[in-house]
Amino acid sequence: MLISEIFHSLQGEGSLAGVPSVFVRTAGCNLRCTWCDTPYASWSPEGTQMGVAEIVAEVSRHPARHVVLTGGEPMLAPGLPELAAALHSGGRHITIETAATIAPAGIACDLASLSPKLRNSTPPSAQFGPGWSERHEAARWQPEVVAAWLRGYEFQLKFVVANEGDVAEIESLLAQLPAPPPRHKVLLMPEGTTREALAARTSWLTSLCRDRGYRFAPRLHVEWFGNKRGV
Repeated sequence: MLISEIFHSLQGEGSLAGVPSVFVRTAGCNLRCTWCDTPYASWSPEGTQMGVAEIVAEVSRHPARHVVLTGGEPMLAPGLPELAAALHSGGRHITIETAATIAPAGIACDLASLSPKLRNSTPPSAQFGPGWSERHEAARWQPEVVAAWLRGYEFQLKFVVANEGDVAEIESLLAQLPAPPPRHKVLLMPEGTTREALAARTSWLTSLCRDRGYRFAPRLHVEWFGNKRGV
């Protein structure tokens, strides 16, 4: 597998925010989000080829029980099921951070952290070259795949929100699922890679979450460490 980075930090997003975790970031992605904050793991993948045993050994160097498999899109990595099984059998708690465009197929996972992409993620045609805008738009929302994850795993459903109009789209997407999840398991996260951008969106998104029953999800790692690698 092409691995961009493995590092020990605190989880900055979602229901496990603040929990010491080892992050294993695979390289490669099937989407091209215009605001992607990890281009080195997605549309311009960098990294080192590593086998499952090598990755497990590196993870084992750190004391954290929680392991986050992230990307890019980790579900694209051909060895991910084997890696997740090896880590899980060793007593690790596994979170998989995925855009939920690829079915789980029974992968070992304790928390499915699902982040389907909204229209605000679709890049203009000029950003990545011909065809990517259309491919991204066609792939970003797969309700059958999302439903498979929701049926099979403990989950959190995260949406990156750029403006107040995004909430109408979120509610439209949730209505397409066979069993819409309870609102407290739907996490709305402000889009932004700087403290200033996050603060500007937090001011109205917190009120919106309160009024509609969704969970607000800050991006605490940006507040703690800034937008940089290995944190």
